[in-house]
Amino acid sequence: MTSPLGGGGGVNDAASLDMVGNTGLLSGLFKRGSSNNQRKTVTFGDSSAVRSIPFWSVVSLILLVGFWFLATHAWGLPSEEIAVPDALAEDGLTYGDLSDKQRISICNQSDSCASSFSQLLGPLTFPSIRDTWNTFGELNDTGFKDNTLWGHTKASLWRVVRGMFWGSLIGIPVGFAMGLSSRARGFFDTPVEMFRPIPPLALLPLFILIFGIGDGTAVRLLIFASVWIMIIAARSGVQAASLSKIRAAYSLGASKRQVLFRVLLPNALPELFTGFRVAVGVSWGTLVAAELVGAQEGLGAMIFAARPFLRLDVVVVGIIVIAVLGVIMDIILRFLESRLIPWRGKG
Repeated sequence: MTSPLGGGGGVNDAASLDMVGNTGLLSGLFKRGSSNNQRKTVTFGDSSAVRSIPFWSVVSLILLVGFWFLATHAWGLPSEEIAVPDALAEDGLTYGDLSDKQRISICNQSDSCASSFSQLLGPLTFPSIRDTWNTFGELNDTGFKDNTLWGHTKASLWRVVRGMFWGSLIGIPVGFAMGLSSRARGFFDTPVEMFRPIPPLALLPLFILIFGIGDGTAVRLLIFASVWIMIIAARSGVQAASLSKIRAAYSLGASKRQVLFRVLLPNALPELFTGFRVAVGVSWGTLVAAELVGAQEGLGAMIFAARPFLRLDVVVVGIIVIAVLGVIMDIILRFLESRLIPWRGKG
């Protein structure tokens, strides 16, 4: 048989195999360098070559914290020259025990001190890092609104998990059905396209009237927020499956069930994980607003209770906890994505 490359030997010719093996060995030697990965012909546009470098993540975090410090720090504030008011002195507090907000408040009451410092964002606009850190310890120890910070966090996190679970449990099968059946696509297309653009918070008054005030209303609102995202993600994932893979599976004798779980579901995982990550962000934003009304515990309820008392430090602590939880959940999804779909971007 004539070789496809024009030689006289077949593909199993021993000399040809030895030549290929030697060529691969030599190329491997030349490719060894500072990186263990093989040199790629294409770099720009190759999604498999893009990785999040921890160093730059730390740099961005340092820049954010640095901007926070520069914007809220009181420059030129006297260190030990301001007299502590009698109300605070009776409690045994010295000037060093006062928070930045209390120091600035005392300084503003003194004509000589008020003109000696400058600050980009005052304590009534945004709290300082020091005050926020002290409030974090206070919320852990004594709590706020009859519950500790961990209690509020646990309540909000449990609501998000339940809303995401039921939203995915409903949305993924519906999305698969819309991608596989013309009848299902026609039946579900109208309600999906009607309800998907509606902001979940617009339905909050209606949900309160129907389901009452409490935990159930918040969870149902989260289900509404996440179900449409998961439907679109699942439908897009099924439609993105390669037709050649499906035909190859049928030609090998696979049943519809095997094609569903062995071909369609693995190919839909990238879109599903994208839907999960989008739904997590939407769920947290919806949850905080849902907890503002009627919820007795949760980060949103804590933020809402701190607002009338101008406890911006409590508000910022709640915001930071939500941001940290969102990052942790996204890291978990990235880890699962790297384990379940290692071929993403390499096809």
